[in-house]
Amino acid sequence: MDDQSGRLAENILYFARALRAAGIPVGPGAVLDALEAVKAAGVGTREDFYWTLHSVFVKRHEHTVLFDQAFRIFFRRRGYVDQLMAMLLPQAPMTPRAPEAGSTRVQEALFSGIENKLKREREIELDTRMTVSDREVLQRKDFAQMTNAEITAAKEAMKRLVLPLAEVRTRRLAPHPRGHLIDVRRTLRSSLKGGGDFIDLRFVGPRFKPPPIVALLDISGSMSQYSRVFLHFLHALTETRRRVSTFLFGTRLTNVTRSLRERDPDDALAACSASVPDWSGGTRIASSLHVFNKLWARRVLTQGAIVLLITDGLERDADDSLAFEIDRLHRSCRRLVWLNPLLRFEGFEARARGIKTMLPRVDEFRPIHNLESLTDLVASLQQGGRSGDPKAWMQKVA
Repeated sequence: MDDQSGRLAENILYFARALRAAGIPVGPGAVLDALEAVKAAGVGTREDFYWTLHSVFVKRHEHTVLFDQAFRIFFRRRGYVDQLMAMLLPQAPMTPRAPEAGSTRVQEALFSGIENKLKREREIELDTRMTVSDREVLQRKDFAQMTNAEITAAKEAMKRLVLPLAEVRTRRLAPHPRGHLIDVRRTLRSSLKGGGDFIDLRFVGPRFKPPPIVALLDISGSMSQYSRVFLHFLHALTETRRRVSTFLFGTRLTNVTRSLRERDPDDALAACSASVPDWSGGTRIASSLHVFNKLWARRVLTQGAIVLLITDGLERDADDSLAFEIDRLHRSCRRLVWLNPLLRFEGFEARARGIKTMLPRVDEFRPIHNLESLTDLVASLQQGGRSGDPKAWMQKVA
């Protein structure tokens, strides 16, 4: 019994190290708590063991996906699976399934300690110097399939992607050397310096200012593989732009603009996670847009604001209200850009009811699943042009 307890403790310790390598903060205290929890719970089934460890190791909503993938891969591994199943589960091991999106970096973290040769090859391949070929691969690789090291490199690349936006003309006037109107106040003030003998005319002209950016990010279960990466991009955007507002929505709408103003990205994302109760839940786009249009549109959609709607469009309750709310949002902003990760598939067709409802009421319909798509988005915003016409996708459905 002592030998089995020792092996069980070793397996839980190894599993905790893998979680920490995958990005979940797990300390020695959590490992001790997990051992005590397993002993106190009297684990008898795989599900009991899963939720016992989940209650100890998972403290944030966004870590649930990583924990789930790590747990499944750990139980599919030979040797460790047999030992743990012999101690806890008498039934046959779980039938292997096809790898899911996001499992690549979790699998790398799990087996980094026992596959030294493979780890060394990966380190050479992902060298920090990065050749041109490495950069091209990283640019085109899907966020959901990136390893932990590639995600870190992608975050650094996002900071360099954030560029000044194309400025728009405002209603206010500003001092201008070749302005079209005389600034009477400044002209009289400057003439007093010379006793009024000479009058040097001062002019005012149009004032240009970068437009506000408003991001509406879907954090439902179907978007869980991309939400955290997009939050890093929005955090980098918030650092360089003054007027950036970010809202998260799943089954409800949450304003996380203040949370993303934290200088440290990890602190910012932790604050976002703490303020959002419906992470990786369902999707209710219509009700979330209704709350935004009613409570926030007049506050943040000013001076030609650009709205980035980041969602896959898989609405839970697609009805007539969705068409009304998305049309109201479209009329309230200067430019509505819909960013959809589903466009990464070559055979994508707008068949879902929610997508068909929203598509005619947006200005742009663009993919967003890797660094290359983010680069194209930033270039489009900087130039102020329009691309990604949604009419082409509507014609495929018609």
